[in-house]
Amino acid sequence: MNDLKTTIKKVLPAVVNIIVVKDYKALKKDGLIKFPVPLGKNKDLPMRNTDIDQNGMIKIGSGSGFIVDSSGIIISNRHVVSDPYSKYTVITNENKKLQASVLARDPMSDIAILKIEDHNEFPFLRLGDSSVLELGESVIAIGNALGIFQNTVSSGIISGLSRSITAQIDTKSPLQEIHGLIQTDAAINPGNSGGPLVNLKGEVIGINIAVIAGAANIGFALPINAIKRDLDDIKKFGRIRTPLLGVHYLMIDENIKEEYKLPIDRGAFITSERPFSPSVIEKSPASRAGLKNGDIILEINGERLSTEKTINDVLEICEVGENLKIKGLRGKNNFELEITLTERK
Repeated sequence: MNDLKTTIKKVLPAVVNIIVVKDYKALKKDGLIKFPVPLGKNKDLPMRNTDIDQNGMIKIGSGSGFIVDSSGIIISNRHVVSDPYSKYTVITNENKKLQASVLARDPMSDIAILKIEDHNEFPFLRLGDSSVLELGESVIAIGNALGIFQNTVSSGIISGLSRSITAQIDTKSPLQEIHGLIQTDAAINPGNSGGPLVNLKGEVIGINIAVIAGAANIGFALPINAIKRDLDDIKKFGRIRTPLLGVHYLMIDENIKEEYKLPIDRGAFITSERPFSPSVIEKSPASRAGLKNGDIILEINGERLSTEKTINDVLEICEVGENLKIKGLRGKNNFELEITLTERK
């Protein structure tokens, strides 16, 4: 087993800083930036003329990422690279600045895949197995803390597994439950997003995603197994193929049971998220199989659904074209059916 210093030296060369830039004139035209002023003259816009580079681009954000293939494929968070109209510059551990393009943004989770626009070979990190993690296991988080301190390293332990938080992945997304997270007391700060959480072997076991504001030593990472299918899809199909079931649902707990007068306190209750929007998407696999508004899905492929095991959790390990065996409750009657997943467009 490696010690901390050996592991850090092994991992650092493959960790990158991602700089988000946008055309200054376009931002000014849209009214998002009104003027360049000397730093300190306006507290709401602490921007200087020197913030605009020779190509007329201005930095609007930053985050972290890590290389997972010698060709320069990078993993980061979707919210770091959410704007399709921005450009992305990668700064390596050797302080080289390289352009990168976004290959894919996972529509279901806070994951994005980028590619460095360069033909050199790059150091890369190996992916571990997040399904065998244990409480108390030592971990290291690395990233661009606060968007200022590149390659900040912090260590800690795995404090919890299968955690859930409510978060907004990006400004265009609604609040949503993110399940199955790794909790760690290793310091994760704004700007660390997209950086790796590694074990003492130097294997990536998580992707740093969030910290609880106002709390001490509570950070979260997406388990690395969630990204493996995305990487395989990129290599095979050139895109992330996300399986579609086609239902809107609420996971049932005691409060949902009472509010909707349901006969059971577990499962996924098919219901519309907003007035006048369908709970079962037309022409989706769920619609074709006969699922209806008000149905309760109890099991998928033998997995009992609960607040700790949602439909999205099950779909994360499913493939497009896979058949699902559904057990559910409609009124007082149990039912079983099969659904073939299609690709989310």
